[in-house]
Amino acid sequence: MKQSYTDYFRSIDTHSPISSEFRVRTLSGALISIFTLVLTIYLIGSEYTYNLTPTFLDHVHVMPQSPDGLEVEFDITFQHIPCALLATDANDPTGQSQSFHIDKNHRVWKHRLDKNGNTVGHKSRFELGGTLIHEDQLESLKAAKESKDDSTDATQQKQQQQQQGDELEEADDEEDCGSCYGAGEEDECCNTCDDVKRAYRRKSWHVPDISKITQCAHMLRASNEEGEGCNVHGKIALSTGGGNLHFAPDRQWEKEGADKVQNPLGGLFLDLNSIIEMFNDAYEQFNVSHTVNKLTFGRSMPDEVRNSLNLTSQLDGVSRTVADGYGMFQYYLQVIPTKYQFLNGTSIETFQYSVTEHTRHVDPGSNRGLPGVFFFYEVSALHVEFEEYVRGYSHFFTGVCAAVGGAFTVMGMLDRKMFDLKSANARTVGGGVLG
Repeated sequence: MKQSYTDYFRSIDTHSPISSEFRVRTLSGALISIFTLVLTIYLIGSEYTYNLTPTFLDHVHVMPQSPDGLEVEFDITFQHIPCALLATDANDPTGQSQSFHIDKNHRVWKHRLDKNGNTVGHKSRFELGGTLIHEDQLESLKAAKESKDDSTDATQQKQQQQQQGDELEEADDEEDCGSCYGAGEEDECCNTCDDVKRAYRRKSWHVPDISKITQCAHMLRASNEEGEGCNVHGKIALSTGGGNLHFAPDRQWEKEGADKVQNPLGGLFLDLNSIIEMFNDAYEQFNVSHTVNKLTFGRSMPDEVRNSLNLTSQLDGVSRTVADGYGMFQYYLQVIPTKYQFLNGTSIETFQYSVTEHTRHVDPGSNRGLPGVFFFYEVSALHVEFEEYVRGYSHFFTGVCAAVGGAFTVMGMLDRKMFDLKSANARTVGGGVLG
């Protein structure tokens, strides 16, 4: 009789079931079956997580060009330095000052702290620039004092006469255009204390007594903040060519008492003894113990991304203490451009950094610098790119088949081995009884 197609297909069946009358059910087999079921569920869950959960694949390559800019966000607390004595600035690798690119999104603020670390009053904008970082700047201050030539004096006299004339003619004009006290250009207005300081700094003049400046009348002097600390926080944009961001004594450090001398033509200057005393105070009073609450470069990352990649800012929460006022803290940061490419096609370009630190003991007269906190940074030529991806369902089903098939095969072999051992023991016991 000719074999039908159905019978032919049945003949090649390699998974023919075993009749239940030939099955031997045991307690050990039941335990192994339960364990196999639990193991299978666990393996399926593991394969799902491994193949269908987004993860990141990292690549490292050399950058063809430098990033456009380097955005820095920081929050640093100085427990023993009053805000009036503290200044911040940024220099490029040649030592020249960088521009902070201050705008509505980039500002630096200072907030006074009492002895217990609690904030005092309201925060105020931090005047940038004008830091003292080298002892040889004493000579520049001395030169600035001695550079009161006739042209400068004439400019000051002209400004004072113009101010007096404005007072007699129209008081409203004086309010609309504040005096620069001889330091401004023609028709320049200085309506804030920062404007006056900026004008004096442009001419390399020292502002000895801000209490004499109308725009600065509301500002506190250093003596009013004695025993206080200062919190400095903000966001700035720096050059990617490298350099440093530092916090150091303010060039406009104000001194109290009778050590100020009056220029006969109306200009106030510190005498040389006062300048030397100011530098001595820079060592004795400028205790640079600090806490870095936050220091990040570039855009902030979502928390889930930071957690999945275990990304941390190494200096966040770091505290450093110096026992006296002769300390200089230097942090050397290697900034690495980093790009995150997400599954939805969006990307975030930011920066990571690694850090090494060094503490320098600076004694007066050693020409090793003045106390301060310096963050030296260099942008790496290497670029790290993290690409988000999932392995997909094909990998998932392949893994499930391998895992489940392997589990059933291994558990079946174990069940068969245990059954064979029990059968052998039964035959041995039965043979002994019959004998």
